[in-house]
Amino acid sequence: MASLIPPCLSVPTAPGRARLAAPGAPRRRRMAVVRAKIREIFMPALSSTMMEGKIVSWTAAEGDRVGKGDPVVVVESDKADMDVETFHDGIVAVVLVPAGGTAPVGAPIALLAESEEEVALARARAQALSQGQSQAPSPPHAAAALGPPPPAPVAPPATKGIATPYAKKLAKQHRVDIAGVVGTGPHGRVTAADVEAAAGIKHKRPPPPPPPASVDAAPLVPASAVLPPVPGGTVVPFTTMQAAVSKNMVESLRVPTFRVSYSMITDKLDALYEKVKSKGVTKTVLLVKAAAVALTQHPVVNASCRDGKSFSYNNDVNIGVAVALEGGLLTPVLEDADKMDIYLLARKWRVLLKKARMKQLQPNEYNSGTFTLSNLGMFGVDKFDAILPAGQGAIMAVGASRPTVVADKDGFFSIKSEMLVNVTADHRIIYGADLAAFLQTFAKIVEDPECLTLIPKLQEGKRCQAGIWLRPLRRACLGEE
Repeated sequence: MASLIPPCLSVPTAPGRARLAAPGAPRRRRMAVVRAKIREIFMPALSSTMMEGKIVSWTAAEGDRVGKGDPVVVVESDKADMDVETFHDGIVAVVLVPAGGTAPVGAPIALLAESEEEVALARARAQALSQGQSQAPSPPHAAAALGPPPPAPVAPPATKGIATPYAKKLAKQHRVDIAGVVGTGPHGRVTAADVEAAAGIKHKRPPPPPPPASVDAAPLVPASAVLPPVPGGTVVPFTTMQAAVSKNMVESLRVPTFRVSYSMITDKLDALYEKVKSKGVTKTVLLVKAAAVALTQHPVVNASCRDGKSFSYNNDVNIGVAVALEGGLLTPVLEDADKMDIYLLARKWRVLLKKARMKQLQPNEYNSGTFTLSNLGMFGVDKFDAILPAGQGAIMAVGASRPTVVADKDGFFSIKSEMLVNVTADHRIIYGADLAAFLQTFAKIVEDPECLTLIPKLQEGKRCQAGIWLRPLRRACLGEE
């Protein structure tokens, strides 16, 4: 069959397959090719909003041998500091990004060699990578500083001399030789503007109108409006967390929101807090539990709109609580807050708060919230507005409880503690009546906190003032043995 193949054609062969040989020819021994295995350690994406990461420290130095699953570097994301593990065994040959440096997500930060003999190859590869970065094209602002490039010579079009009727009329009026005019129209056609340019006629054109404002566009500050630093001041760049907060806040302003305030009496809630605070239950935990119970009755307030075209009802009630940290802001999430009692919530909150202050939160512990609560009442703030987090339907801003003179339905005056809450909501999915109904339920729960010491269970026990079927916890939890 080999004779049927013309001598001018070659049989394509795939790598690793045996080539066709003439009958009787000696077989060639296949040579095993050993390729050096140099792998890259990439900057991981530790959160959905992370665009770049900062190297906090390297736990493995150059020359150290590491195994699969060993932590090699600590990376600061926009939310927390996390250990990054390697997926392969090998030797850390070259560190491309030192401690304190930043790199975009997906960029190589180190090279991993499989053996000692390949360390030199990895270093040569690192040198090639650095040279490739140095030869990269300059950024646009650098090119602008050097001035515009010289214009390229324009070749005369093949259809030279073809002109529009109006261009011919203008050429005759201004005595312009149309044969010498280079046309800029379709297929080199000479236009009236070309004749005017050749005759030296210049028109004063009005400035172009500003582009129409888009509803979806975020209010951005133009570069010309950026003010110079104040003399004597100190310029401090954003940390990774501050940059992420800034980006998220600008994105939040793209959402059409509205705000509703509601005042409620907290005498009974304050009395309950005095009972349970010795067991580690804070006022914030009580408010989280009250909001979670209310959200189960108003699921639209727990919904979210992410694409601007649809919204989703969330099956879980996960409440994030805003926590101020040094140089940033985090919202640890109490997942399934409606399904846990206040004591379990308090224990979980203490763990989350400790991890947040040490910047050790896992991604699912800060990005799974469906509703957010911000409590500045502990600082004596009476009322404030909160910015809606991206991807959530509402956020509640809680003020302090203040002694207030109130009148009952019979006209008698008394002094009671009153608290004002202000909820910011996404008006695309939540309307005023929905939010008002939610706040009514929330106020009933706060004013009848017996609901907070009970476990929700459908069609069992007694109904609280908010209309929720409940069954009691152990009385020992409240110290009423």
